[in-house]
Amino acid sequence: MASHPLARIVSQFKREPSRTGSLIITFHGDAILPRGGSVWLGTLLQFLELLEIDGGVVRTAVSRLAADGWFDRDKVGRKSFYRLAPTGRERFEAAIEHLYNPHVSASSGHFELLLIENGADRDTARAALAEAGFGNPLPGVWVAPKGVVVPSAAAGAIRVDVAAAGEMGRRLISASWSLERMADSYRAFVKTFAPLDAWIAAPDAVSPADAMLARVLLIHQYRRVILHDPLLPAELLPADWPAAAARALCARIYRALLGPSEKWLDSHGESPAGVLPAPGPELRRRFADMLQK
Repeated sequence: MASHPLARIVSQFKREPSRTGSLIITFHGDAILPRGGSVWLGTLLQFLELLEIDGGVVRTAVSRLAADGWFDRDKVGRKSFYRLAPTGRERFEAAIEHLYNPHVSASSGHFELLLIENGADRDTARAALAEAGFGNPLPGVWVAPKGVVVPSAAAGAIRVDVAAAGEMGRRLISASWSLERMADSYRAFVKTFAPLDAWIAAPDAVSPADAMLARVLLIHQYRRVILHDPLLPAELLPADWPAAAARALCARIYRALLGPSEKWLDSHGESPAGVLPAPGPELRRRFADMLQK
């Protein structure tokens, strides 16, 4: 695979710690959720074989995700099928709009502060808020632009609307988010995936298996960047903010990979009822706003 366009991306992924469980969540949310939401363990094994990940590692990761509340398991005969548990489904569905069709906040000087009290569910609330793009300027204090949906895991938080314009607003943003680090992450994403542009442009160059692998790795990396982006208005961001370029690249590659990657799912995906159902309309809406650009 040394000369393959995916080689460097796969190599980079394999250097990351604790990568298997996170990738399974990305695969399930991106590829399986639009097609009924339940998939045979064997399909997961076949997908992760594309990355040469051992089946025992996959089974351990899936069991751990189930224990952590991400997955529910259904047995049909001797086969195990996995679907997102209610908490796991809620967490991914809450991220879908942010991930595929993000809406920049229209309010440049108004924020929502959440005060998280100590308690048994504090860690769960913190994880959900971080995934939703909330910043954390002080221990127990979380902030987001006005209008951001608060995850249900943090529903018990004390909520305060605040106005912070001008210098005070810039100080709040600086304390809550590392915009420089976020910009670096967007630029790293573009550098990693830009080589796929020429690959997807070649007629019939992309096999279903390669398309499935590239699609999931693309969304896996993009998800890790954008879910921590508070989607601030342009006037509150640096002039060279790279989010638009990263999103355009991601959308272009993703839309090109959809057709052949769905063919892989047609051939290898299995649900409790047999073949995976056809994808629902949500799949067609992903990055739809970029089609005319």
